[in-house]
Amino acid sequence: MSETRQITKLGMPKWGLTMTEGTVVRWLVEEGAELESGDEVVEVESEKINNAVESPAAGVLRRRVAQEGEVIPVGGLLGVIADPSVPDAEIDAFVEEFQATFVPEEAGEAVGPEPQSVEVAGRRIQYLGMGEGEPPLLLIHGFGGDMNIFVFNQETLSADRAVYALDLPGHGGSSKDVGAGDLDFFASVVEGFMDALGIERAHLAGHSMGGAVAGAFALAHPERVASLVLIASAGLGEEINAGYIEGFIAANRRREMRDALRMLFADPELVTRDLVNDVLAYKRLDGVEEALRTVAGRLFPGGRQARVLDLSGVEAPILAVWGSEDRIVPAAHAENLPGGARVEIIEGKGHMVHMEAAGEVNRLIADFVG
Repeated sequence: MSETRQITKLGMPKWGLTMTEGTVVRWLVEEGAELESGDEVVEVESEKINNAVESPAAGVLRRRVAQEGEVIPVGGLLGVIADPSVPDAEIDAFVEEFQATFVPEEAGEAVGPEPQSVEVAGRRIQYLGMGEGEPPLLLIHGFGGDMNIFVFNQETLSADRAVYALDLPGHGGSSKDVGAGDLDFFASVVEGFMDALGIERAHLAGHSMGGAVAGAFALAHPERVASLVLIASAGLGEEINAGYIEGFIAANRRREMRDALRMLFADPELVTRDLVNDVLAYKRLDGVEEALRTVAGRLFPGGRQARVLDLSGVEAPILAVWGSEDRIVPAAHAENLPGGARVEIIEGKGHMVHMEAAGEVNRLIADFVG
């Protein structure tokens, strides 16, 4: 079916390669509310965390089609946004036609790109690529994470350029050999990854430990960095939540892992059972605990950050994004950035600010690298 200029579908998004459906948790606005593009409209539970679906256009929320607690397939109709001048009969006809013609994605159907891998210094590095355009954007996850922490960001950011999310050694689907386990080691992996894909120069966006890796790479290879995006970044001050680091490494039961992961979010209820189970499955892989302990011992000895980066010599533009309620790395560390850096503190969000406020962070990054 086709949408008119005055009627816009509010659909169930696809967050991640394996998502086929989402559960409506709660509506954030009432029918009749005036919306701007980007306004949060409805909270949905996905495989990873709960997140808000944003309005794709300005207008009025004319219909809340999906009910709270209802499971809706990806692409299914959540609501209808339209100009106030559109008659109710046209809204009803739009909903009726959509529901009559919509065909959900088949479970297990391959949609979108699949993870790939390259060899870097004898190690398998898994990555996911989306989009086209130069210079590309590299997404680098933090301690204990993997490419999936960018599930709400990568596809959106790939609208204007190629975007690659990689699993660092010791994480995700990459080799569990972390070598020395320090920032120079991980920066060398980023260099090797870029060489393997023929990338001469890229925008680098790193979260937490990944921010420190991106910063270390920028210091070592300034000519290869178009810009630097630091999201709740490590490497800018000595303080770090040592209890979280040790708790994450030690957790081997659901309750322990749930409690650790909840520290990452301003709203702990965002952590889902699936997220806890996925992280526990990763923790049980051969070599993971040894890798994590090696990295933690080199980067966070004695519960402090071992290396504080001086980025004053980096000529590439720098954007830092932090959640005001970050309980892992203090947002005050942004004060240690060079004077020309752009700093955005998002109120009421935690360490996983790029997941909790995905729409806002995506707009900040797209504008900055654009």
